[in-house]
Amino acid sequence: MGWITVTIRIVCLFTLLWSVNGIGVNWGTQASHLLPPDTVVRMLRENGIQKVKLFDADYGILKALGKTGIEVMVGIPNDMLASVGGSMKAAEKWVAKNVSEHISSNNVNIRYVAVGNEPFLKTYNGSYLHITLPALSNIQSALIKAGIGSQVKVTVPLNADVYASSNTYPSGGDFRTDIFDPMLKIVKFLNDSNSPFTVNIYPFISLYTDSNFPVEYAFFDGNATPLNDGGTLYYNMFDANLDTLAHALQKNGFGNLPIIVGEIGWPTDGDRNANIEYARRFNQGFMSHISGGKGTPMRPVPIDAYLFSLIDEDEKSIDPGNFERHWGIFYFDGQVKYPLNLGTTNSGALIPAKGVQYLERKWCVMKPSAPLDDPQVAQSVSYACGLADCTSLGYGTSCGNLDARGNISYAFNSYFQKNNQFEKACEFPNVSVITKTDPTPTVGNCKFPIMIQPYYESAGRRFGCGQMPLPLVSVLLLLLLTVVQH
Repeated sequence: MGWITVTIRIVCLFTLLWSVNGIGVNWGTQASHLLPPDTVVRMLRENGIQKVKLFDADYGILKALGKTGIEVMVGIPNDMLASVGGSMKAAEKWVAKNVSEHISSNNVNIRYVAVGNEPFLKTYNGSYLHITLPALSNIQSALIKAGIGSQVKVTVPLNADVYASSNTYPSGGDFRTDIFDPMLKIVKFLNDSNSPFTVNIYPFISLYTDSNFPVEYAFFDGNATPLNDGGTLYYNMFDANLDTLAHALQKNGFGNLPIIVGEIGWPTDGDRNANIEYARRFNQGFMSHISGGKGTPMRPVPIDAYLFSLIDEDEKSIDPGNFERHWGIFYFDGQVKYPLNLGTTNSGALIPAKGVQYLERKWCVMKPSAPLDDPQVAQSVSYACGLADCTSLGYGTSCGNLDARGNISYAFNSYFQKNNQFEKACEFPNVSVITKTDPTPTVGNCKFPIMIQPYYESAGRRFGCGQMPLPLVSVLLLLLLTVVQH
């Protein structure tokens, strides 16, 4: 029996090693209060995460990633595509500053440059349609000129809406007719430069936008009625979606082009289907699904993927939906949301950020004596939510069961915390008060958070509230109060 035990251990070891090499995370920074880069990098390392995808080339973050060995994909935002696509000199300058310098001076393991982020998204109405390829080409040429073209590859993270199926099955996959020619040119360029095709796949969005979408098909439990594509059975949307892309590539002569899943995940709040239970089920299911390296029917190879995302971001646009600020597997303060085994830690559990510094334990709530029909209440709540984050309120959300006073208090506190507990940020006319009694309900997942201390990269250290410049939103509030009181 000894050889069986050894074999099992070897299989487990290889599974673990593949997980370490195969899973990455997206590290976004659209938040009012960011954790220091060193804190996040320590969290990455303690969780055994060996790949990270960035949406820009923040100097402080790249510096913190130096000498860690973590593979990095740096990003060029869409609003810079015209610049680097229209000028070879601008592309060379960008590469020198954001790639070459970090590799040579700080040993940052940069492996990819993401040129744009979903630039062909339908909502952009073709704004980046004709500038993406020139930007891609110029950055690639700049990398080659800098002598790092074999080490650092270019790619374009694209939304899964760039392809579709003509018959609802993966085998009918092809690129959208309205962008067919630009897509083929990009695919050919990626193929010629030995670069991967990067796609973002979100089963949650399908569930969010289509009330008839079969819920079980979004997950990996095998409970859904399979899609039968000419004898090939698909038990989950991810496999079907990825193979729709694989068929599109094969149909156009690029069947061997490597594919990276640039974003995949599930939000935990902001919608009735965005909750901790579903997020844990999806992300753990995805990890189990890819851990064996079997891939999909069309691509039976290990899947290279980046979970979306690492940390919640409270300043992301909520135009797509309130869930946009809740994709993290960690809360804004680096604390664990739910059990998730990435196969990268000895304990099989996520490890939270360490040394996080919080503001004082106090909250802004609705004054107990204030009547609900006070005319100041509605406009104060509207103002607070407009400048802070109230996406945890509403039907099916984590704080959806609060009563009227609870909702008002949540809005006030969100604004108060975002403004670093500045006293004037809790002076809603005669309807608010600062308390040191935690208003968080004792039942359920609703939380009235205390904000972390702000970190300013330029200063390289934290500042307490008394040392900070008056936040702009607080100035606006003061002006509003002046108008109201006069």
